[in-house]
Amino acid sequence: MKLLLIGSGGREHSLAWKLKQSPLCESLICAPGNAGIAEICPCVAVDVSDVSGLVQLAVDREIDLVVVGPELPLSLGVVDRLQEKGIPVFGPTQSAARLEGSKGFMKDLCRKYGIPTARYERFTEVAPAEAFIDRLGAPVVVKADGLAAGKGVVVASTTEEAKAAARDMLSGNAFGAAGASVVVEEFLDGEEISYFVLADGKNILPLTSAQDHKRAYDGDQGPNTGGMGAYSPARLMTPALEEQVLEEIIRPTVKAMIAEGCPFTGVLYAGLMIVKGRPLLLEYNARFGDPECQTLMLRLDADLVGVLKNAAEGKLDQTSVAWLDNPSICVVMAAKGYPADPVKNTRIGNLETAAKIENVEIFHAGTYAANGEILSNGGRVLGVCAVGDTLGKACNSAYQAVDLIDWPEGFCRRDIGWRALKEDKAA
Repeated sequence: MKLLLIGSGGREHSLAWKLKQSPLCESLICAPGNAGIAEICPCVAVDVSDVSGLVQLAVDREIDLVVVGPELPLSLGVVDRLQEKGIPVFGPTQSAARLEGSKGFMKDLCRKYGIPTARYERFTEVAPAEAFIDRLGAPVVVKADGLAAGKGVVVASTTEEAKAAARDMLSGNAFGAAGASVVVEEFLDGEEISYFVLADGKNILPLTSAQDHKRAYDGDQGPNTGGMGAYSPARLMTPALEEQVLEEIIRPTVKAMIAEGCPFTGVLYAGLMIVKGRPLLLEYNARFGDPECQTLMLRLDADLVGVLKNAAEGKLDQTSVAWLDNPSICVVMAAKGYPADPVKNTRIGNLETAAKIENVEIFHAGTYAANGEILSNGGRVLGVCAVGDTLGKACNSAYQAVDLIDWPEGFCRRDIGWRALKEDKAA
């Protein structure tokens, strides 16, 4: 099969790495890709927001299956346009991608179909938003309705901070059109985990869990980011909890989307808060998480092309996957100054030596190649990943590789997986 992968992040590098291993993969191209992906397959300079360019590329190259990595092209309707051309594609339609593209749509769906989530209201005006914030009290959560690259959520510790966030979003200062409507919701005090399933419109294929680390600095300090690291499987996810998540949250969502006339095909990524043993839905994403995807690809013991092809064709009821028992970890290296003002165009050295450490894979995100060197393009730049017999061993391997990478302008958190490691030590 001829495959086209859309995206340029660490998530897409790990997908390219796994897709290329499939005996079904005759050829693979990526648009626009990055320096790491370019070592696996040809990269074509078509931006993820250029829907007509991506569709034309798929037509010109006679692509058999398109795999969409990031959220932006999904929300812009790339799946709909490809389907119009008769090109098989893995990912949700523009209408179904509203599960991620509109926080308000997702929350209203939960309310209508009885899916457990935090108490909330939606606002387009400042005064009623402020009144509801006063009613809920602090801490309280304010979310931009639209896509904001994983940064459109403010967990406010005071009502004043929440009101300022609401004003900032609704004025258009914070996230432009994405903040023209906001969701204000109660703060849930618990532990957050990510859970992934594939959906084909009617059937689901449960995958596995991961735990992300959103804050920029050690000890969960600093601003929220797109994710500074993850490990899989999440320590909290027991078989009983997984069944509860499927029964109370995932299956009702898939049925609800059919009832709403927009059946969901693709990755359904549930951000969950576990409160006193009970799962509540924080948010949905309509694609693999980044960096969670990297940890999943290291553990996936299946032919990814075959699985995604079946999902695109509505055949997930005939599909199964297996997972390595060994845990995996991804440590994100970001450019100093991230997330506010990351430094750019700095040289990264010694990657080949670091990648030779046993059980380590290094996935590129914000990198590009120039004059035979790898350079940082700012933001999240590398995902240093490892598997191990235990999470502790996987961590040791990943950080050993991190320490070999010659990049003074980069930084990472040194405590990825800390919750699970703390429990392991206590046991």
